[in-house]
Amino acid sequence: MIRDHLDFSDRVVIVTGGATGIGFATAMQFAQLAADVVICSRTPDELFAAARRISEATGRRCIGVPTDVKNEEAVIAMVERTMAEFGKIDVLVNNAGGTRMGPIESIPTRGWDSILDLNLKSAYLCTREAGKHMIERRRGAIVNISSGAGVSGVKGGAHYSAAKAGLQMFTRVTAAEWGRYGIRCNCVAAGAIASERVSEAWKVAGLDSEELGRSTPLGRIGVPDDMANMIVFLASDAASYVTGETISVDGGPTIGGIKLD
Repeated sequence: MIRDHLDFSDRVVIVTGGATGIGFATAMQFAQLAADVVICSRTPDELFAAARRISEATGRRCIGVPTDVKNEEAVIAMVERTMAEFGKIDVLVNNAGGTRMGPIESIPTRGWDSILDLNLKSAYLCTREAGKHMIERRRGAIVNISSGAGVSGVKGGAHYSAAKAGLQMFTRVTAAEWGRYGIRCNCVAAGAIASERVSEAWKVAGLDSEELGRSTPLGRIGVPDDMANMIVFLASDAASYVTGETISVDGGPTIGGIKLD
């Protein structure tokens, strides 16, 4: 039965960027499905508070490991801490990411590098380090978090779009190379998801979330659990024959044509 395939008992999950938004919702869902969870971010107080909330709500072990995922040594230390605490890694969710928007002509080289490091290099580092242990056990699931910017691009986000498109191809190549080890790798491209920080950014930019929602075929804005649902599915045994794919969670395609109402 499908619920049996969604049982994460005795499994260990790492979620980067797990203290807020999509990452927190995802970590919570894994713990509710009986996984032990490691979350990481750069803000210790926020991170430790999130880990306590997850543990108290689910009764599962959830530890916070302060980590700058752009830093190779920090990623290595985070994976080593996970192995020391739990002895294995079953699932990796490369969720950490973000951007600052700006036209191509005004993006400084340092800014370009920083966005690619956060959204692409970090996933490579985490995948490489966690993957060593998955390869040894010949099993594992990796889910990378992309964006609609990586599928169709976004004006004012050349660096972010390039990084997320690169992440999608990195997903595909990882799946092709590591399938022989029993490791699956998939990607979820987020549409307009109203996490706490994104909602604040919309307000600052003068964007109306309800109007954004009405522009989708489903007529509503997304919430972090919409993403978490897909992430958990792709990491689960229910998706045991799915790998190398990028799946959009965006309320549906917006396309041109005649007006139907």
